Amino acid sequence: GYDWTPRYVDFFGGETRTPAFRAINAMGEVPVLVDGETTLSQSGAIQYHVVKATGRMGGAASRSEEVLRWVLWDNHKLSSQAGMTRFLMNFLPEAKRPAEVIHFMQGRLKAAYATLDAHLDGRDWIVGDAPTIADTACCGYLYYPEPFGFDRAAWPNIDRWLGNIAALPGWKHPYDMMPGSPADRAKA
Repeated sequence: GYDWTPRYVDFFGGETRTPAFRAINAMGEVPVLVDGETTLSQSGAIQYHVVKATGRMGGAASRSEEVLRWVLWDNHKLSSQAGMTRFLMNFLPEAKRPAEVIHFMQGRLKAAYATLDAHLDGRDWIVGDAPTIADTACCGYLYYPEPFGFDRAAWPNIDRWLGNIAALPGWKHPYDMMPGSPADRAKA
């Protein structure tokens, strides 16, 4: 494990645009990890920091570039698309939801799901014989309950893989791991 304490950031209330937050992260983004003298943003960089600190979830040294390839693929093709689509469909007022953009983004996501589902055919994990940060990078948005165009039943290899991840000791749903579910805000 890695000893860390989550802190609620009022992203929707503009906290990431404040001077105080920008002093921590000039990019004005979440997540951010502050670990002693090290401050990192970007989920992939944070996950690599944890791998280096713990020696876990990095996979075999001979496969490190393959792990990195999947982390970068996720950041570009899956999580960035899923995050935007989920936001547009669930956290904007209904009258401001751009149907054409949502449709376009869902098409891009369908291509990403197809890539991941095909890759997972006959595999328990994205790279190698054990979970790595390639798995944790790619899975996060796929657990969220709000609709954004992902149906686990339509992608059997992804569904099985998500079950493998959820069965890991200590696994927590993303909303149970971080304080302040944005879904609660959307209902308010």
